[in-house]
Amino acid sequence: MSTSVMIEAQGLCKQYGSFLAVRDVTFSIPRGQVVAFLGPNGAGKTTTMRLLTGFVAPTRGSSRIAGIDVQTNRIEAADHLGYLPENGPLYPDMTPVGLLQFFGMAHGLAGNGLKNRIDSVIAQCALESVAQKPIGKLSKGYRQRVSMAQALLHDPEVLIMDEPTSGLDPNQIRGVRKLIRELGKSKTVLVSTHILQEVEPVADRVLFIHDGKIVFDGKPAEMRTEGRTLEDQFHRLTAQPV
Repeated sequence: MSTSVMIEAQGLCKQYGSFLAVRDVTFSIPRGQVVAFLGPNGAGKTTTMRLLTGFVAPTRGSSRIAGIDVQTNRIEAADHLGYLPENGPLYPDMTPVGLLQFFGMAHGLAGNGLKNRIDSVIAQCALESVAQKPIGKLSKGYRQRVSMAQALLHDPEVLIMDEPTSGLDPNQIRGVRKLIRELGKSKTVLVSTHILQEVEPVADRVLFIHDGKIVFDGKPAEMRTEGRTLEDQFHRLTAQPV
């Protein structure tokens, strides 16, 4: 299926009891765009990403990946999607190579095709030095790279990454930023963060969510209008509940 819109949310709502975590979220992301999903802690970023990827069912609304309805065709949509949750699904007793073999077979890869993809993502995520070490003995930075390699393994057109630099040191953050910029040359990327310094180095566009609702959609430079810094705009957008 060929489409120019690779990620689409239409009227997404998620309610837990009396609490409305996501409120009528609507946006679309075209092919080849890198979008920063910005907002304070608890704003609804992770819930929205889980709705987009089909990990959580919406109370109302719909989402599409590469034109495929996630709620009705989740398996087909997953073929086009690489998802990096904030705490990726890693098995500490496995090595990175073993984990990638396991997930590759789950994606239907086998033989030389699987080996070539494993070699490619290990190089892409700079995992050569730890490829045969138990994941449980790796640093958080390396574990994050393993999670990213797993998300990239089946060469998806769309990447959705939830706080990929959370808990990393400055050198590791720089490495992840560089990787996201490289991935943005060939893929559509939605990456969530609450760290303002993450926005301008990697993103073509900003979606700002507050209190479960999109309150800004534009280019990073547009957040600096009227002499405001990013910090000023962040405070302005979050000063009052929606």
